[in-house]
Amino acid sequence: MSESLRDQLLKAGFKPSLSVKSGMPVRHPPQSRPRKSRDPGEPDLAKAFALRAQVERAERENAEREAREKAAARKERKRKLHELLDGKALNRLDADQPRHFEFAGKIRRVYATGEQLRQLNSGELGVVMQGGRALIVAREVALKAQPIAPEVVALLVDPDTPAADDGVPDDLIW
Repeated sequence: MSESLRDQLLKAGFKPSLSVKSGMPVRHPPQSRPRKSRDPGEPDLAKAFALRAQVERAERENAEREAREKAAARKERKRKLHELLDGKALNRLDADQPRHFEFAGKIRRVYATGEQLRQLNSGELGVVMQGGRALIVAREVALKAQPIAPEVVALLVDPDTPAADDGVPDDLIW
């Protein structure tokens, strides 16, 4: 009555496994999966990933190179502008009359003397922004600054254009 489970299974018709008899591991035959036939012109997945990685790397390197070139050009423009404006600012400490102008979407002001204010309004002087400061400079200096960095010339009145009749006098102080 005390038959082991093994004996009971053998009587029931189960056959002992090969590994149990011989002590060797059972080797199952490899299952053959149907292979998908590829078109000879179609790259495989590994090649496609490698190609995509190479394209992305080239795009990233191009973007970095362009950013470096833009930064170098910006630095060179800044250096040339500093060299041009060095010592040519006509701002005075005793200036007490503000001259308002629009720059970068904001109303800015620069303080000038009475004579400088007249010259600013007639186009003999101009205003150039450098380092967040408004510098009053001679018209020639402002004209030389335009090709270097046109965005820094904040105020340069054309002397040949007649004054616009907008109802606001040029010498209005507000």
